[in-house]
Amino acid sequence: MTLVTTTEELAAVCERLARHPFVTVDTEFLRETTFWPKVCVIQVASPDEAKAIDTLAEGLDLTPFLDLMANEAVVKVFHAARQDVEIVWRLARIIPKPLFDTQVAAMVCGYGEQVSYVELVKGITRVNLDKSSRFTDWSRRPLSEAQISYAIADVTYLRDIYLHLQARLERSKRVEWLVDEMQTLTSPATYEQHPDDAWERLRHRARKPRDLAVLMEVAAWRETEAQSRDVPRSRVLKDDVLLEVAQAAPRSPDALANLRAFPRGMERSRAGADIVAAIERGLARDPATLPAVERDRRNNNGATVELLKVLLRQVAEETGVAAKMIATVDDLEAIAADDEADVAALRGWRRLIFGDKAIELKRGRLALAVENGKVVTFDWQDAEPAAGE
Repeated sequence: MTLVTTTEELAAVCERLARHPFVTVDTEFLRETTFWPKVCVIQVASPDEAKAIDTLAEGLDLTPFLDLMANEAVVKVFHAARQDVEIVWRLARIIPKPLFDTQVAAMVCGYGEQVSYVELVKGITRVNLDKSSRFTDWSRRPLSEAQISYAIADVTYLRDIYLHLQARLERSKRVEWLVDEMQTLTSPATYEQHPDDAWERLRHRARKPRDLAVLMEVAAWRETEAQSRDVPRSRVLKDDVLLEVAQAAPRSPDALANLRAFPRGMERSRAGADIVAAIERGLARDPATLPAVERDRRNNNGATVELLKVLLRQVAEETGVAAKMIATVDDLEAIAADDEADVAALRGWRRLIFGDKAIELKRGRLALAVENGKVVTFDWQDAEPAAGE
């Protein structure tokens, strides 16, 4: 049987899996109507076997699986690991280590940005996966044979992908690049959901200190409410409404009701009173204690940012590393404004392949040109003098 439904069987499976240098892992979960993911199936495989764990089976204790995730002698291989790791973290405050994310590894190896599992399977194993069960209800029981086969396929081909990408990383001497990326995925801070930090997701849309102060308080209230009720944030208050509240800062239930997008009748509920109280806390904040409101750096550095985008694309094509992995737009804007910006693109391997070039381009010591339809770089002093010079 490929479906594990008892603790005894799970313990035996995990004991066998732990004898191997790596295991592949995936999860099927639901999150459309909840704040926290509801895990329904966990798939695991070694080079010898593959199993689907029915996490909703009555009496099943996941401790053997969680012990395997904590076993640092076994590499845990995921594709697009973040949500899967979050599930493990929520179950037992465990971060699977060592961790290998094949989506991140694929970006290092030249497969483009956020390449899907289906694309990798086809590109590496030449197999076309059947994804017809992708959007099924994984919480309904019994699971169908089609669902189980679909789930198992997500870890069986992952073995071949891992071995292929690991070999490519070793040949190109980029293993350490991936290790650097895994630090974020293996940090507990990545999965902690602190209400006081909820405003960070929307910080770029706050233009005034007062707006930011109110946003911080109302976003924290929404996060606490969503977590305690286990519902999506949008079920409590949509982002656009939250921002409208922050900008208008209404100080009474009647003023809340006058906002165009505010849900009708909500102002008379407990939530309405809580929002008004959060607004008052925001307005009472000392402006000196607030984070700086980020101005649009492109206003003064737009041309430089555009040049850096061209350079980034050239470096990505030359190295075969996805541009998104080398630098973000925020990184480019920060570099355009400050040669010493504290951004990832100016640290480690990113600085070696891009950051130093970005600074040289800003300082006029590196030039961009087009040769045979491709952007190339060259030292400015190597350029041929213009006619008449």
